[in-house]
Amino acid sequence: MEQEKKTKKDKKQEKPKKSIQREIFEWIMVFVVAAALAFVVRTFIFEPVRVDGSSMLNTLTDGEYMIATKFDYLLGDPERFDIVICDYPNTSDGMYRVKRVIGLPDETIELRAGELYVDGVHIEQDFDMTPNETYFGPYTVPPGHYFVMGDNRNNSKDSRSAMVGPLARSEIKGHVRAVVFPFGHFRLMPD
Repeated sequence: MEQEKKTKKDKKQEKPKKSIQREIFEWIMVFVVAAALAFVVRTFIFEPVRVDGSSMLNTLTDGEYMIATKFDYLLGDPERFDIVICDYPNTSDGMYRVKRVIGLPDETIELRAGELYVDGVHIEQDFDMTPNETYFGPYTVPPGHYFVMGDNRNNSKDSRSAMVGPLARSEIKGHVRAVVFPFGHFRLMPD
């Protein structure tokens, strides 16, 4: 009787051993789920992006890492002065560019001695860009497109360039929300 109790107890404590195939399958599933989750997060929620170059001085500096949210633009559109990450047309380097939205669809924009005019009306640029005396335009942004520029107007390859031009809505991928690295430079981007 006592031996019977021990045998039942031992059977309860013993876990069935997994086969090596089962163990491999479970690890593969862990990696597949993790990769799918990472894909969903980077595609629809947010993406870390590194500033590469000086085109966004004085707002952003070379080497800073930012978080760009993507869900903002799933249901809405970029607004004037949003800092965005975007794909440039006709490039295959897989890198996002960081620029500021200056002109919205169907607007006529112009720079006169660095001052912005939209449809002939002066618009205050209340952000920390590098001093400049830039002239550009007038230029009418095509429907469904956005005109983007760097805050360092003297040194930025942006929509003013014939190689870039205005960006289609689909080429604007995210809204920059914060600088997160280096840690001493952490700051939120103003709306």
